[in-house]
Amino acid sequence: MDNKSTKYLDDILKNSKLEEIQDFLNSNQKAFIKNKKEFSFYFKDVLLTKGIMLKDLYSFAGYKESYASKIINMEKHTKDRDVIIRFCLAGRFTQKETNKALKLYGFNELYSKDNRDAVIAIAINNGVYDFATIDDLLEKYHLRILSRPQEKI
Repeated sequence: MDNKSTKYLDDILKNSKLEEIQDFLNSNQKAFIKNKKEFSFYFKDVLLTKGIMLKDLYSFAGYKESYASKIINMEKHTKDRDVIIRFCLAGRFTQKETNKALKLYGFNELYSKDNRDAVIAIAINNGVYDFATIDDLLEKYHLRILSRPQEKI
């Protein structure tokens, strides 16, 4: 994937004419997400650089290996954004890494104008990855805690 930012591409799109669609597609081909497994490749690569094994990640996140591996390998899809956030926290991802993982999976990045996302981002940026601590922070501000693994443990 090319490193052209979404904002950069959005700015081009704002000024593009209908007859320029093919040129846009051709010149930005490398920037497009082509492979639905790109999330899996990215996620595993980040874990590798951090020296975290997948089995440990599954345990830290609170999921059975059979369920978690299917999500990470894109064999099964979750509609619960918190599952991916839990995986990122368990993998000690930075905010930037978490945002990229969320985006590649098809979810919105942590959004600074959303109270809950802001609390999670601040926790990550302060090296807080413990679910109980993050849930305490969320509860303190009357926000929904991270969804708990149900029937997946």
